[in-house]
Amino acid sequence: MTLYDPAVLGALPLSNRVVMAPLTRTRAGADGVPTPVMEEYYRQRAGQGLIVSEGTWPAREGMSYPGQPGIVTPAQIEGWRRITDAVHAAGGTIVMQLMHGGRVGHPAISGEPRVMGPSALAAPGQTRTPEGKRDLPVAHALTLDEIPVVVEQFAQAARNAIAAGFDGVEVHGANGYLVHEFLSPVSNVRDDRYGGSPENRARFAIEVTAAVAAAVGADRTGIRLSPQHGIQGVLEDDADDVRATYTAVAEGLAPLGLAFLDVLHAEPSGDLVQHLRRVAGAPLIVNTGFGVPTTRESAEELVAEGWADAVAAGRPVIANPDLVERWRTRAELNEPRPELFYGSTAEGYVDYPSLEGVRSGN
Repeated sequence: MTLYDPAVLGALPLSNRVVMAPLTRTRAGADGVPTPVMEEYYRQRAGQGLIVSEGTWPAREGMSYPGQPGIVTPAQIEGWRRITDAVHAAGGTIVMQLMHGGRVGHPAISGEPRVMGPSALAAPGQTRTPEGKRDLPVAHALTLDEIPVVVEQFAQAARNAIAAGFDGVEVHGANGYLVHEFLSPVSNVRDDRYGGSPENRARFAIEVTAAVAAAVGADRTGIRLSPQHGIQGVLEDDADDVRATYTAVAEGLAPLGLAFLDVLHAEPSGDLVQHLRRVAGAPLIVNTGFGVPTTRESAEELVAEGWADAVAAGRPVIANPDLVERWRTRAELNEPRPELFYGSTAEGYVDYPSLEGVRSGN
């Protein structure tokens, strides 16, 4: 098995095993509707075996950043439909990442009166709002009556994603956002059935994923996890607690028969990630994290050695829309321009040259 062989993850056909990782790029309109430049961005990258979309909010309250798209309104669904049509016309497969930002957000961004989380705690630091930098606010702690409402928002967003033409969905359970906030004993200090023990802290992630799977099919559903990532105040420093918590998540997911488990971790071949793979019983996508960009050599080795079914890459795909072809032919790579990762223009977004363009002089 090589990185360039096709694969099938649940109901998702992959032409190769390179996955475009979910990447926040903030190019949507103020109303959360995808823009024409986003259509071109995703179309350019359809040669990856699987595209995971940028984190997309399932409820306005879950919007974390200006320029972040949603999947709630008819206009948002139609905007995404143009993107999925373009990706499919180019031969690609694309899933939507459903991202509820939880306490990482601000009323000045979402227009809603509050942010929410498992507990009445603020994420550390500040965020950029249309009104300038602001401290992240103390979250409203979700009540037992409100949690099922949020779970259903995820499920309805998944239905909307399928209506928009996506091949499947990924629940964002990583990087310090709402689902991840429930998993950490630092961000989740509840004393009810959603807090305290590892099994209780795992409950919300399992319920959200199960609801999404019931809505659109488990064979079109995945989840992204980032154990021990230590980001945005969602700290997981106790190795024993991490293993117990994520084992509980994997055990809860196993009966569903998910399309994939997507794990961001610095040691994808290590004991923790491989343990979760075995327990969840789902195909594994790995991503080595934010510290070091994924290299061709490491991606090829992870698949060839059987540590993963597919490998997700972020920054290399931003700078190289045709990354698979460049890796396959050992061609030179474009260098990313981090100062243009986030913004509202086409510069640094859809203007990276393709190999074909380089060879033709365009």
